[in-house]
Amino acid sequence: MPDPIDLLIEAKWIIPVEPADIVLENHSVAVDKGRIVAILQQSEGNFRFTPREVRQLHDHVLIPGLVNLHTHAAMSLLRGLADDLPLDVWLRDHIWPAEAKHVSPQFVHDGTLLACAEMLRGGVTCFNDMYFFPQATAKAALELGIRAVVGLIAVDFPTAYAADADDYLAKGMAVRDEFRDSPLLKFCLAPHAPYTVSDRSFEKVLTLSEQCDVPLHMHLHETRKEIEDSLKLFGMRPIERLRRLGVLGPGLIGAHAVHLEDHEIQLLAQHGCSVAHCPSSNLKLASGIARIAQMTQKGVNIGLGTDGAASNNRLDILQEMRTASLLAKGSSGQADAVGAHQALRMATLNGARALGLDKEIGSIEEGKSADFCAIKTNDSLLAPCYDPVSLLAYSAGREHVSDVWVAGKACVSNGNLPHCNMIELKNLAALWQNRVCS
Repeated sequence: MPDPIDLLIEAKWIIPVEPADIVLENHSVAVDKGRIVAILQQSEGNFRFTPREVRQLHDHVLIPGLVNLHTHAAMSLLRGLADDLPLDVWLRDHIWPAEAKHVSPQFVHDGTLLACAEMLRGGVTCFNDMYFFPQATAKAALELGIRAVVGLIAVDFPTAYAADADDYLAKGMAVRDEFRDSPLLKFCLAPHAPYTVSDRSFEKVLTLSEQCDVPLHMHLHETRKEIEDSLKLFGMRPIERLRRLGVLGPGLIGAHAVHLEDHEIQLLAQHGCSVAHCPSSNLKLASGIARIAQMTQKGVNIGLGTDGAASNNRLDILQEMRTASLLAKGSSGQADAVGAHQALRMATLNGARALGLDKEIGSIEEGKSADFCAIKTNDSLLAPCYDPVSLLAYSAGREHVSDVWVAGKACVSNGNLPHCNMIELKNLAALWQNRVCS
């Protein structure tokens, strides 16, 4: 007798990511209770299973859900507010004043809803966030059914959210306790950056990270100015300071990591650190081009992030895949640097590994959560298709994403968000735009 299951997805191609460099043609994925129970030839599916639902994707590529390893989701409400400016001017004269005036739990909730809708429509099923009022971030993510790693931010200056580093951490841990049993939510400690966090605060963050077994997520070596300031204040570069404080380790996710010397790349590799590579944001803010080819050669785990929509201005991991691959080739002079399979791995399993979620998501394997993204390939703009992995890395865009599942639940169906009223969401964005511009 065939086994009853919830869902059977039939796809022209399945790219599981693990095992590496494999493409399965005319295969199916069987899903039950939100988990993958089998990957098999389409001809076998109906013999082995009686699915409650069959989704036929005969012109599609099915891949693991994309992982956005670094973003500030709520900043979607500041998209395009102040473009074409260097990072320090952009932050000091525009973003920080706007945040001081407007950031609140409602701002974070509404901005995160907008971001989650955008990410889901682009195939992202998990995002790693860093922002104020993390409780509001968590609630918005749960409303749309996306998986989130919510950053518990810490800085050494007061904001509308908290008074000092101790207050940030206490409030953050309370949020973690509140959502401890939510299966789609995980947490990380998010000291903003070496230039906004003191040695004392880093020591507290590190202790909490070890006690709670959660990753650390921070901006790191994003600009030359950050490094110059660190040399003036501490007599050493930020990574050396973190090394002496004991912060470097397998749980560290360094966002950007643009300006690294050879020995610093080696340090990150030796300590098992991960890097959230944000190529579009780095280019837009003229921060520089990260040495991704060299990092991968040394064994640093590289995932992909968008940064916030205020500095990108898209939360589009498919675009980051293409940009990351092309930049690695152009900057290294090696045409085989960050090939198509590697770019896809950065966008999926590597991001999951950085977050400690690689046993749960990031690849299509039996036993893992059913987090998928389906991309249609029958658009004439994508023809012909000699290699579906090449198509993903260099040709397809988020407009080709048709369906997205998180833990077996359809979050995007035929390009639509069944759990989101897009008209209401657009009106919400317009309301905040009027407030910010007033």
